[in-house]
Amino acid sequence: MHDLIGKNSTTLELLMRAIDVITLIFAGGLASAIHFKISIDQVSQIHSTLLYLCSFLSFIVFEKMGIYRSWRGRRPSRMIGNIAISWALALLMGLLFSFLIHRSGDVSRLWLFYWFLVGTTSVVAVRWLIHSVLRHIRKNGLNKKRVVIVGYGPVGQEMHRRAKTQNWYGYDVIAIYMEDKHLDRARSDQVKILTSLDELPTFVDHNHIDEIWIALSVNASAQSEKLQYLLRNALVDIRWIPDTFSIRMLSSDMGDFLGFPTVDLNRPISSGFHGMAKDVFDKLFALTVLILLLPLFAVIAICIKNDSPGPIFFKQFRHGLNGKLFSVYKFRTMKLHEEKNGITQAKKNDDRITAFGKFMRRTSLDELPQFVNVLLGDMSIVGPRPHALQHNDLYKDQIDLYMLRHRVKPGITGWAQIHGFRGETDTLDKMAERVQFDLYYIRNWSFWMDVRIIAWTALKGWTGNNAY
Repeated sequence: MHDLIGKNSTTLELLMRAIDVITLIFAGGLASAIHFKISIDQVSQIHSTLLYLCSFLSFIVFEKMGIYRSWRGRRPSRMIGNIAISWALALLMGLLFSFLIHRSGDVSRLWLFYWFLVGTTSVVAVRWLIHSVLRHIRKNGLNKKRVVIVGYGPVGQEMHRRAKTQNWYGYDVIAIYMEDKHLDRARSDQVKILTSLDELPTFVDHNHIDEIWIALSVNASAQSEKLQYLLRNALVDIRWIPDTFSIRMLSSDMGDFLGFPTVDLNRPISSGFHGMAKDVFDKLFALTVLILLLPLFAVIAICIKNDSPGPIFFKQFRHGLNGKLFSVYKFRTMKLHEEKNGITQAKKNDDRITAFGKFMRRTSLDELPQFVNVLLGDMSIVGPRPHALQHNDLYKDQIDLYMLRHRVKPGITGWAQIHGFRGETDTLDKMAERVQFDLYYIRNWSFWMDVRIIAWTALKGWTGNNAY
């Protein structure tokens, strides 16, 4: 009885399809009572025709849209979305029919809308009831699918953990093939440990296995080829779960490219439409700040001129989005001098820094001209701080994923800065920690995260013991 429903799937699918048709007919009658206040038999005949036509169309459309495939282990939100889309398609087909017989003008669009809402809600409610019963059955050990996991790295272990803790899905891990023979984490779970891939076909046949989950690491190409040969005659469901955990990049989003499934490894969340929205917000915010702070800019310019000879602004090349060079602007905080051996970071009690420059660095007023960089499109309000070119050359081979900071625009403020990682990075560990905060921001970006960082910066600034 480990998968009683699976053995009778054809009969149960026909039953579900019939229940859906009856549910939608009932929903149409209810929509008529809501809108017309009378029975659907008492309104224009085209409504009764559409009632039965669209309901029976759902018998075909729902199946074609995958509504009756197993949703075990899948997100309920996707199922609800598929039901809504499928039912809308059936209604559109019915509306097209009314147009072809020149009766579309007699159809109440509001009734169709009510029917769509009531129908979708009713079908989802029936699904929820059925799935609640199934969850209860599976939690009590019935209707289980027996599974073998091939590969027990981070993905395989996580799949095993979820199968155990989310027992309402009804998956029972029977055996595991582990690439690392020294890994012994699964023995306490009383599962069979397969030590050779050659054992797999026989084990699957003799132990009534329903599914095989392949979670091999990306560098196990030889094993993957062998596995493909060994499972060529397997009459069970085989799922491949890409081990993207073993590739430490920015993302692991599945997509489609030239008709092939792809995994985007270093595409930031803040790209595409999100990137456009962020860019619009940045420019509006920067323009507002520049207008409001124009008087302050004038005062700072006068103070810089009175403090030491030289230009008001300091300009220097930095790496921007995808490594493109741009000129970053700051208020000058140092005396005019020449750098003989590259760029030296400012240090505590640095005699190159002017008296007013120390104040600006402490309060981060020297960074304000970078709002011009935001308007020019070279920077964002929030993002990883741009480092000197020499520092990028120095650290890119010493710190893992260092250059991935440049997959987004650099920012005036950032996640690392509000957590105290600003100023001098005189050790490799300090820079590595700053980079980890930058990568965390890129991987977990959201608009509200930007708002939080901006608010924190506005209220508390970047002041700190290492700000000099």
